[in-house]
Amino acid sequence: MFRKLLVRLLITAAIGLASWLIYRTLSQQSFDAIVSSIMQIPAGHLLAGIGFVFLSYFCLTLFDALAIRYVGRELAYPQVAIASFTSLSIGHNVGGAALSSGAIRYRFYSRWGLSAEEVAKVILFCGITVSLGLVTLAGLCCLIMPGGAARITGLSRTAALLLGTTCIAATIGYVMLAHFLRSSVRVFRWTFELPSSRIAACQVIVGTANFLCVSACLHQLLLTFGDPSFLDTATAYVGANVAALFSHVPGGIGVLEATIAFLLGQSANVGALIAFRAIYFFLPLPLGLISLSIAEFGRQDDGRSLANKAKT
Repeated sequence: MFRKLLVRLLITAAIGLASWLIYRTLSQQSFDAIVSSIMQIPAGHLLAGIGFVFLSYFCLTLFDALAIRYVGRELAYPQVAIASFTSLSIGHNVGGAALSSGAIRYRFYSRWGLSAEEVAKVILFCGITVSLGLVTLAGLCCLIMPGGAARITGLSRTAALLLGTTCIAATIGYVMLAHFLRSSVRVFRWTFELPSSRIAACQVIVGTANFLCVSACLHQLLLTFGDPSFLDTATAYVGANVAALFSHVPGGIGVLEATIAFLLGQSANVGALIAFRAIYFFLPLPLGLISLSIAEFGRQDDGRSLANKAKT
């Protein structure tokens, strides 16, 4: 009872903070000013941003490809790519990605022969890959440009260096554990094992590459209105992603933008942030919905075929 109350209080506090950040950001801009700033973004920057969105979703398909290998299954890459893109293009907007995208993953992978336990392992594996990517990118930003990271986060330069070292040590430690620790962990009725060190290292690489691509997309849009460095943008995006995860707001809508604006200050234009939301979150959504609809119709056709065969 106490735990549930504490969780609800934390969620309420997070939503309150998120609402304050949204108000603080949007109250400084009129609607006409926001529309005008979006229209100022050159086509070249928009196309470059869309290109980085494509690369990010490609990296995300590799999350699932590694996860399928981790559970010991063999599926063709196009199958994995469709399941990954469909689940994440919808899950990114709905929020609660582990549940929303996880449910869609289950619809695909169970159809292709994976058990509930194997799908759960895929979901957990992908969640860990996301965490590794965020932690590694945060560590790199703090170590490469500790002054910039300190300015954005409000930490001292020494604290930024310490944070960066801790983050990189955590990712290295994960890979080392994967190499040396071969025992399994039991959660309820399911058993989980660490991946091989090669797969663990690939998790770190593709997880970091994904967030580098997302940061590059955001950076392209922000360059129209200022000159933020790429690492400053990446640092702000990592912080905003963490805030969005804790806020529990569907898709982190508003929270992501407001936190980036808060951390980058004058370097972040609201129009650029809204354009980022449009091309990274909203643009893939209809494609994901179409893919899911086709898959569900195919599932129904398969069910009818099996029923007809049973009758004959």
